[in-house]
Amino acid sequence: MYQLTRVTKRYRRGKDAVTALDSVDLTIEDGGRLVIQGPTGGGKSTLLQMLGGLDRPTEGSIVLDGTDLAALPEARLTRVRAEKIGFVFQGFNLIPTLTAQENVETALVPLRLGARERRERAGEALASVGLGERSGHVPGELSGGQQQRVAIARALVKRPAVLLADEPTGNLDESMRDEVMEVLETLWQEHAFTFVMVTHDSALARRAPRVATIGDGRVTVREQVA
Repeated sequence: MYQLTRVTKRYRRGKDAVTALDSVDLTIEDGGRLVIQGPTGGGKSTLLQMLGGLDRPTEGSIVLDGTDLAALPEARLTRVRAEKIGFVFQGFNLIPTLTAQENVETALVPLRLGARERRERAGEALASVGLGERSGHVPGELSGGQQQRVAIARALVKRPAVLLADEPTGNLDESMRDEVMEVLETLWQEHAFTFVMVTHDSALARRAPRVATIGDGRVTVREQVA
């Protein structure tokens, strides 16, 4: 479970101080699904970065399963990210010279697994997103939707407790958008990870049970009827 308490993030922009998050309190239950929406520059990606331990708050605590990410030394925070948190971004961030199989395996390198286990787990992850037969293809040989599914497999191959997605369908057309979302929703239901997604797409937001809206650094959460 995530428990955010009075999380504030301030940046310096020239001589001005910018408050991206302002005393945010937020609880996300284990296995929960939350969509984050709001205007450009309103703090959506900043909040996701805080949840992922990619940035630290100026004030406040971000507790994940009893551990305050904001207070961890960098080495331990890196380990938490490697073991517990998967990331999917708008850009697929695949290595163009590696096959789909090899791209997925890269997520397992920090876990110090043997080569055989890495191969087996990467193959299973690709099969789970419907790309078992495309494992030997490099990104340039795959469609945008297929590349994003490889990125999803890479995020989930380490079996994280949390999946954080920042505009994961932002580079896709409508049909590929729906395809990728169906994959994400199916995997969430099957594996019960905590799923937090930033999106501008209101059609996708309506599919989630909870929506957090950010404006001027403040967060308002509403429950939605399925």
